[in-house]
Amino acid sequence: MKKSLQFIMLLVGMQLGMAQDAIPRISVSFTNVEVLEALNTIEEKTNYRFYYLEEWLEDVRVTGSYENMQVSLILDDLFKDTVLNFYIDANNNIFLLQNNQIYDALPDDFFGEEEQLADDGPSYEDLEDLGPLFVTDEDSGVSRGMPVVKIGKENRNNRQRTFTLSGKVTNLRNGQPIPDLAILVEGQDIGTSTNSNGNYSLQLPVGENIIRTQGLGIQDSRTKIILYNNGTYNFDLSESVQALDEVVVQGNLDRNVETALTGVTLIEVEKIKNIPLVLGERDILKAAVTLPGITTAGEGSAGYNVRGGRTDQNLILLDNGVIYNPSHFFGIFSAINPFSTGTAEIYKGNIPAEFGGRLSSVFDITTKDGNTQKFSGEASIGPVTSNIVLETPIVKDKSALLVGGRATYSDWILRTLDDEQLNNSTASFFDVVAKYNHTIDDKNEIKATGYFSRDKFSITSDSIFDYSNRLVSLKWDHKFSEKTTGSVILSNSEYKFGIEFDGESNDDFDLGYKNNETEVKLKMKYLHSDKHKFDFGLSSKLYVVNPGDIVPLGAESDVTSLVIPEERGLESAIFASDSYEVNDKLLIDVGLRYSFYAALGASSQRIYQDNAPRNSGTLVETQDFDKNEVIETYGGPEARISARYFLAPDFSVKASLNNAYQYIHTLSSNTTVSPTDTWKLSDLNIEPQEAYQASLGFYKNFEGNKYELSLEGYYKQQKNLLDYKVGAQLLLNEAIETEVIQGDGKAYGIEFLMKKNEGKLNGWIGYTYSRSFVKLDSPFGEERVNNGEFFPSNFDKPHDISMVANYKFTRRFSASANFVYQTGRPVTFPIGSFSFNNSEFVFYSDRNKFRIPDYYRLDLSFNMEGNHKIKKFAHSFWSFSIYNVLGRNNPYSVFFVTEDGDIKAFQSSIFAIPVPTITYNFKF
Repeated sequence: MKKSLQFIMLLVGMQLGMAQDAIPRISVSFTNVEVLEALNTIEEKTNYRFYYLEEWLEDVRVTGSYENMQVSLILDDLFKDTVLNFYIDANNNIFLLQNNQIYDALPDDFFGEEEQLADDGPSYEDLEDLGPLFVTDEDSGVSRGMPVVKIGKENRNNRQRTFTLSGKVTNLRNGQPIPDLAILVEGQDIGTSTNSNGNYSLQLPVGENIIRTQGLGIQDSRTKIILYNNGTYNFDLSESVQALDEVVVQGNLDRNVETALTGVTLIEVEKIKNIPLVLGERDILKAAVTLPGITTAGEGSAGYNVRGGRTDQNLILLDNGVIYNPSHFFGIFSAINPFSTGTAEIYKGNIPAEFGGRLSSVFDITTKDGNTQKFSGEASIGPVTSNIVLETPIVKDKSALLVGGRATYSDWILRTLDDEQLNNSTASFFDVVAKYNHTIDDKNEIKATGYFSRDKFSITSDSIFDYSNRLVSLKWDHKFSEKTTGSVILSNSEYKFGIEFDGESNDDFDLGYKNNETEVKLKMKYLHSDKHKFDFGLSSKLYVVNPGDIVPLGAESDVTSLVIPEERGLESAIFASDSYEVNDKLLIDVGLRYSFYAALGASSQRIYQDNAPRNSGTLVETQDFDKNEVIETYGGPEARISARYFLAPDFSVKASLNNAYQYIHTLSSNTTVSPTDTWKLSDLNIEPQEAYQASLGFYKNFEGNKYELSLEGYYKQQKNLLDYKVGAQLLLNEAIETEVIQGDGKAYGIEFLMKKNEGKLNGWIGYTYSRSFVKLDSPFGEERVNNGEFFPSNFDKPHDISMVANYKFTRRFSASANFVYQTGRPVTFPIGSFSFNNSEFVFYSDRNKFRIPDYYRLDLSFNMEGNHKIKKFAHSFWSFSIYNVLGRNNPYSVFFVTEDGDIKAFQSSIFAIPVPTITYNFKF
């Protein structure tokens, strides 16, 4: 029977072939014309007549030139980039169809008659046509009210059984991407989740699929997708009013248990508005300090110490551009605008292979995309600062601009006070950020960010200090295929400071310092399969450091002009990583980064005697290098290995091992970070820093992720840490290598975090036990500290406890508390005095032998939100807080003064009394 049918079909085919030869051929040409005009032209030249629905042809334009071609071939080419199909009957009628096709014959196996396939399965050539696709009635009970979307168009010659559906999921209210949204296919074991940019990709069987989306704070949705071939569909989803109370506390469920990386912290930007902080400022980085493993040297100090590392070992990125000093006014305020921030992720354990150049951590902060739907904004008014962020669409649904600014009016407050000394003081800062995001098409997107911050202060009447950060970055995201995406990133960052001294003597001066870096980076992602996800790329960064210059201020100044020669260095790297899902329990993330650094001229490098201390007496020669000539090279492989193993569905163990190189160092003799700290590049005399870290952790969730519990330990070794000799002169010193020494470091600790995500009472308790030591040993006494033995670093604080609690009385009223306890940091004390040549001299202890008193502080706040009416111009938020409720006189530093032959100790504090604050926020 089947062979007879095949013979008949062969005869019919021969007849159709002969009839095809009789079909007229025409010559036509179209250049970006409406498809309706093209169809009318074909009708005029032939006896064909077209039948269609006009709405199918709206906004469809075609281009093509055809000589003596059959109409069917012309239509094939005209419609190749559309969802239009066509069918020609025996009466020269042409019926246009959208997505699907008309079949005038059933496939051979339609009634169940099909040949047996070989045991090894069909080859691509053996697969027969799929035949017509049948879908359920749109008015059936299952799909009634469900949107139906057809993707692509049916092609009877396409033998694929599965196709790729991809797209982006955005918030309908503000156009922001929705990360970590579950996308599931009903009735099938198929699903995925959106990435940080809201993008997703699914392999689906051809035909009908019901797609369901689920996400915290987002209304569930069901969409019937009829898939004919590869295509794109973007979801615009609404927020869930019923889940608004939980959006703040339940983001990224299971993330702590499921990911392979150790020591990763995600700052939920929206949640920090409830944490009471100094002067009512919502502060991303201050919120990070409440989490285990991240500390500061003291209240009011800039910089952050992560797992026993120095402040210069943290890479702080804002939209891929480096910020060297992320603080305002000595660390009291953060320089990152919280209203413009989208995500903030901190890597303190296994740093991904794409990041390099720092040993301890990466603060990866991303500015949120502007609202492409409508004009919106957020603002706050506080006792010392005000903040505003505005978002406006440029091209609706495609591009938007975000602009934010923050400033203090502390100068105005100081001028109103009666104290003459305060009247002459200056303390002001501001920062601005702007971001433009533009979706060119479904494969290309660009984002550009600009940022600038500036601080200016005068503690004494004769000196004015100022420092600033500036960065610009440009990112182009491109989708090469359903599995391959890439990004090209270009960024430039600059940090500079200045001191203007105008005193009563003739030593007035103007001092300046600046460093600049420019980086280009290519980053690729390849989704090989469900088991392998590859990241790879390369980067190159040019450092240009101006170590400082000083010029006389005024004609009567006796100061001699001095310019320290510029330093240049090129740091390049190639990296690759694979997230390999071995099985349902074991996930391995393995990465390798190879970094290469070259110190570049123009420069004069001093050569010293071997086996001798570096000083003017051991100088052998000075070697000159031309511009861009290679002075010295360093580099090596950096391994990034981590693994996660499920002991239970909600209980995992993770381990990691990594190493890193750092080619830039800070020069500081201060206990805490100062705006006048300078940076030094590795060169002929100063080697790069190195670090090796191993960590092991256990992560457990309870009661459906209501509670999170984690315990993680680490051990870190460091080499070539840059420190200073006793009495070193670091600023404006051309022979800086004679004032510094390099040594070893080690750090270890245990971090405990217990977090409650749900309920009226939520928050976390974090405890860290950590130690950090430095060893500065040398055969020469002037280069040896504390007899060459390990001693505590400036930021060694064994015990650190933080507690953050929020209690919701109602949906509008809540209270929050923040408690901090830290062991006092190490200091060096004078332990005696002696006379020499009729002069009194102070004799100091070993470096960091003593500690200042322990630090503890309690903050409280009461928060009141406006009503939650949807149709309202702006939603308000009041915060009434008290910083340092207990009035604890926590010491910031300890200093010593000799009076009448006696040495007297004094301690300084930043906030020694309770500080009440009222802040008003509104969002529209």
